Amino acid sequence: MFDFRLRVFQTVAKRLNFTKAAAELYITQPAVTKHIHELEHYFKTKLFERKGSQIKLTPAGKILLHHTEQIFSVYRSLEFEMSNFAHKHKGKLRLGASTTVAQYVLPPALAAFHEKFPDVQITLTTNNTEQIESALKNNEIDLGVIEGRSRNTSIKYSEFIKDEIVLIASNKNPLEKKGIIQPQDLKSIPLLLREPGSGTLEVIAHSLKSFGIKIRDLKIEMQLASTESMKSYLLHSDCMAFVSIHSVLNELKQNEFRIIDIKGLDIERYFYFIQLHGESESLPDAFINFCRHYNFR
Repeated sequence: MFDFRLRVFQTVAKRLNFTKAAAELYITQPAVTKHIHELEHYFKTKLFERKGSQIKLTPAGKILLHHTEQIFSVYRSLEFEMSNFAHKHKGKLRLGASTTVAQYVLPPALAAFHEKFPDVQITLTTNNTEQIESALKNNEIDLGVIEGRSRNTSIKYSEFIKDEIVLIASNKNPLEKKGIIQPQDLKSIPLLLREPGSGTLEVIAHSLKSFGIKIRDLKIEMQLASTESMKSYLLHSDCMAFVSIHSVLNELKQNEFRIIDIKGLDIERYFYFIQLHGESESLPDAFINFCRHYNFR
């Protein structure tokens, strides 16, 4: 029962809304309020500050949320580790991943997965988001990991990890000294973009809509199908480029590139696991569970 109260607290803390938490947990709003009051009574401190219809975490609430997430993380790890005794995973797993995920996110997790499950043979197909979705529908892969905002009704999308698209420039680019630009400045700055069908390009286009900017309004110097090609190009030009933060962590540490802030524009997205609706197989599910517990920091 105490664990369920913590689940209620975690949901309210994430949503900062009692009504939304109740709907997500399939219980009534008075039940949510009751569980929160019981936790506050148990810990003898307020967990939320209430101002009209708005709530926010108190310092005690922030501490409880931190420990609650650690507790549930341990539970998930325990469940995964114990399930391995019941399922000796063997066979072949056909993965497909969009370019950014395949190059910069998955490799360390794949190595760790292989170490834990040496009897599983993995093949990884790399392409852009549109083509990975097509490969899944054509039964060429068992599981996909993509970027972007596409929503195909025959595909089930599950959140993987969060990503951020940033605008970067070479530290030799004279424009990088500005540090921050206006969204409208993007119309006059030479830019490198990914190719049509890229999830990254799709997310950028969606984010710029709120500023009344379309992709065709941008000063596009070139569209390239590889983030590595874009990074190499930037080192020899005064262009800027939108890329995943995961793809430039090393270059930022080595001061080769600098992030250019765009006032009022934050481009965040999730990478997604994709499976066909109605299909649930042990190997794809095992890989998804493994990745959810892997530390990508």
